[in-house]
Amino acid sequence: MESAYTSGVDIGSTTAKVVICDENGHMVFDRYRRHQARTEKTTRHILEEAFSEFGNIELDLTVTGSAGMGTAEAFGLPFVQEVVASAHLIKRSYPEVRTFIEIGGEDSKIIFFDDHFRPDIRMNGSCAGGTGAFIDQMAVLLNVPVSEFNALAERAVSIYPIASRCGVFAKTDIQALLSQDVSKEDIAASVFHSVALQVVS
Repeated sequence: MESAYTSGVDIGSTTAKVVICDENGHMVFDRYRRHQARTEKTTRHILEEAFSEFGNIELDLTVTGSAGMGTAEAFGLPFVQEVVASAHLIKRSYPEVRTFIEIGGEDSKIIFFDDHFRPDIRMNGSCAGGTGAFIDQMAVLLNVPVSEFNALAERAVSIYPIASRCGVFAKTDIQALLSQDVSKEDIAASVFHSVALQVVS
């Protein structure tokens, strides 16, 4: 058995993320996958991929994320609340940072840290605006795979106002832009811009 590799498992409302670092702290494996509410099965499949790639390694696993507690209990693994995990990362790797923004599948939050890294958390409401779900909806509307949305936005030239507080209003805005022959690249970038404005507001 090789020495233990450190692994973090983040189970959010819509996706599972797994990262593995070697003995020197270098990331050697990462996966990001939608779990379709099958969190344990998805996590198991990702870990099986890791073992298939690296063979007989020992993993020091810790679970976090808004939907991670059930998976941690099912696998008998330690669970760390996501704000605590974020604070640990900031303190260790980015000690100059005092504001941390996380955009999840169903919520978004801004965490302000004081000089002792005590968090002050602000979250959005229950509306999808300013979340990953909003981006998913807009990708469907543009008939673009959400996995290609980033690359599409990178080719944008202009930004247009889009209502991000409500998917219905955003849909109207996007349909209007499409009728004006605005490129999908510009619309994708405008969607990201509207999400950013929603989060910081």
